[in-house]
Amino acid sequence: MSAVAAGELPRDSFLIAYRERGAFADCYSTVVPGAVTLERYVRAFYTSPLFRIERFILTWAVRKPSTDEDAARLASGAASTFAAWTTEKRSTDQLLMCDYVGRTRSWFMVAPDAGGTRLYFGSAVVPGRDGRMGSGFSALLWFHRLYSVALLRAARGRAAISATSDTR
Repeated sequence: MSAVAAGELPRDSFLIAYRERGAFADCYSTVVPGAVTLERYVRAFYTSPLFRIERFILTWAVRKPSTDEDAARLASGAASTFAAWTTEKRSTDQLLMCDYVGRTRSWFMVAPDAGGTRLYFGSAVVPGRDGRMGSGFSALLWFHRLYSVALLRAARGRAAISATSDTR
């Protein structure tokens, strides 16, 4: 398995439009062996032990509960909402989620890559009504970067395990 690394957004990324409008947008990726579908990746991401902590916080802090079954329905396309997010755009290889406040986006993408699958994860933060990001954004950017890498690592492990078990 490859390491998680920051990189450029692919040309067809759903986040490109946000970057072009002045939003912050980032991109992290990693490669896993085997074929991993968007459904498997999204489910692995939202059901990882690390993300379950975030789900717990969302349940109590903003009353946005979710379950592993909710994550599975979102991943399969049977649901368009999950916890604090709503599907903004979806294709066979990408999913873009918008938070309930409308300021942040979470983006997922899968692409074939040399005998495996490249998993992409990124975020967009839209400037406020005043056109600025705010002081909290700058203060927490270091944490966002660390957390994004940790989330993708957790999802990578779960997605790779399920891809391996499919080939047996």
